[in-house]
Amino acid sequence: MSRVSDADLAAASRQRGRPMRGVVEVAHRCPCGEPDVVRTQPRLPEGTPFPTTYYATCPRLTGLLSTLETRGMMKSMEEQLASDPVLAQRYRRAHDDYLARRAELGSVPEVEGISAGGMPDRVKCLHVLVAHSLAVGPGVNPLGDQALALLGPWWTPMSCADSAVDAPAEAPGE
Repeated sequence: MSRVSDADLAAASRQRGRPMRGVVEVAHRCPCGEPDVVRTQPRLPEGTPFPTTYYATCPRLTGLLSTLETRGMMKSMEEQLASDPVLAQRYRRAHDDYLARRAELGSVPEVEGISAGGMPDRVKCLHVLVAHSLAVGPGVNPLGDQALALLGPWWTPMSCADSAVDAPAEAPGE
């Protein structure tokens, strides 16, 4: 695992509008080169348990995901989970993947068995699900992949570094 550079940490902090804590690497980059997902320690430097391993930082990405959330996408996804046992099984595997990747960074008893984003039974935060999909690639988190497919190229028409978009309000769990 490569460590996060000072420049990447500064970019993620600028994107979110506050200092980022516990970041160990850039887990995914926007095509413009800016970080859009960072990977964080399961325990923040001051000792707080932090189950959100993959954290979306790009203000355009997080803004679009917030829009999908307010339009009811999470409820629709939960209905899909309830009616599609194959999807529910794939989502449970995404939960297991998330836990395994967090365990690579250390054990935190307070969040043992708890992933993020509502996994494995609910859909609580699209930001986490999409961050997981971007970080590990398609085919691991089916609901993250589904939301990501609806977004299209959020990084256009200019570099995220040149964007005047303000960071949206923090998503739950972030």
